[in-house]
Amino acid sequence: MTNEALNDPADVPAELDRWNWGAFFLNWIWGVGNSTWIALLALIPLVNIIMMIVLGLRGSRWAWRNRAWRSVDQFRRTQRTWGIAGLIVWMVVLGGSGTLVASLPRILKSADAYALTMKAVQSDQDVTRALGPDIQDSFWIFGQVTVNNDGTGFANYSIPIHGERGSANVISQATREGKRWTIRQLIVNVEGQHKPIVIIRNGRPGGIGA
Repeated sequence: MTNEALNDPADVPAELDRWNWGAFFLNWIWGVGNSTWIALLALIPLVNIIMMIVLGLRGSRWAWRNRAWRSVDQFRRTQRTWGIAGLIVWMVVLGGSGTLVASLPRILKSADAYALTMKAVQSDQDVTRALGPDIQDSFWIFGQVTVNNDGTGFANYSIPIHGERGSANVISQATREGKRWTIRQLIVNVEGQHKPIVIIRNGRPGGIGA
């Protein structure tokens, strides 16, 4: 086939009928660029996951049939470009998502409610007796912090902690009024102990198993 000849849509060369990374990565965008309109199904939630796989499997065959190509080489170069572009886009998206996820613990820890929680835990005698005096938190913590326009807010935390004697998980709930955080519930579940250490319950000091 020469560079001037048009492809035969009914005859898909065997060397082209293979997985298409551009169709897989860019799905509906690739479909518009390759006149493969079935790829627009990838815009439908849930269906898009299935379409990504289908496009990867059948994309080369459909693209060859739906557009006029001067040669096999032109088709191969074009689809390779789509594949490289799709890989770059996915790397950028995944990299950005990974950065966002990794930054969430730092954002949660930057709140005053977190500092207040950890100070109360690290200074509690029952907790230090169970875990040791040098109590540290883990990098990954879970929770939610909300501050409203009027200055009120709330915070919920689940914080894995550990010391030289063992590990535990801290459950903390705090409210914010007048720019001041107040811990309403603060419970430490120590691994290996059946009863939790209740530091604060309903805004008041608690006790072991209270």
